[in-house]
Amino acid sequence: MNNDKRREIFTRWRAANPHPTTELNYRTPFELLIAVILSAQTTDKGVNKATALLFPVANTPQAILDLGLEGLKSHIRTIGLYNSKAENIIRTCRILVEQWQGEVPHERAALEALPGVGRKTANVVLNTAFGEPTIAVDTHIFRVANRTGIAPGKTPLAVETRLLKVVPAEFKRDAHHWLILHGRYTCIARIPKCGQCLIADLCDFKDKTPAAAGR
Repeated sequence: MNNDKRREIFTRWRAANPHPTTELNYRTPFELLIAVILSAQTTDKGVNKATALLFPVANTPQAILDLGLEGLKSHIRTIGLYNSKAENIIRTCRILVEQWQGEVPHERAALEALPGVGRKTANVVLNTAFGEPTIAVDTHIFRVANRTGIAPGKTPLAVETRLLKVVPAEFKRDAHHWLILHGRYTCIARIPKCGQCLIADLCDFKDKTPAAAGR
């Protein structure tokens, strides 16, 4: 795929959705951090259901520590892998209180040092909470980048590196959200909705569903 096609793809996405954001509900960087930790192998809808109960009770590191491990678990039992996630959250909250005065750090290395936080989670927090032009590659973005030809790569890190290189600077801050929403609702895993796709005529995918033929 050439750069003119990429620019047109992101131009169309921006025109259709000028201010994209995460579908996780949050009000502070800490709430976002907790929501993203909880979101691993879980839908955003499921996370939002759990945090709607948790955050009114405890939405700071100290408040979650005061809740305790069992108290935290009782609020997130509907989340997949809630036992291990609760343990990571408690450990993360302890580090935030002891080393960061209860604040979420704005540095990648510090974020990735938190239990339950990997590169993808750090990228989400840096981008969505702090406005950094990072791109967190999840399964949706990995699929879209490879299927469309925007930024093919064999690993999430390879795709991330390629995206950061080829996405025009003016689109980079919001690219993560456009890509994930496209993968979640249009370029879905089993049968992509090519007939409803805003970029079907620009996409390099060879096996487009028939409805896209007229585009």
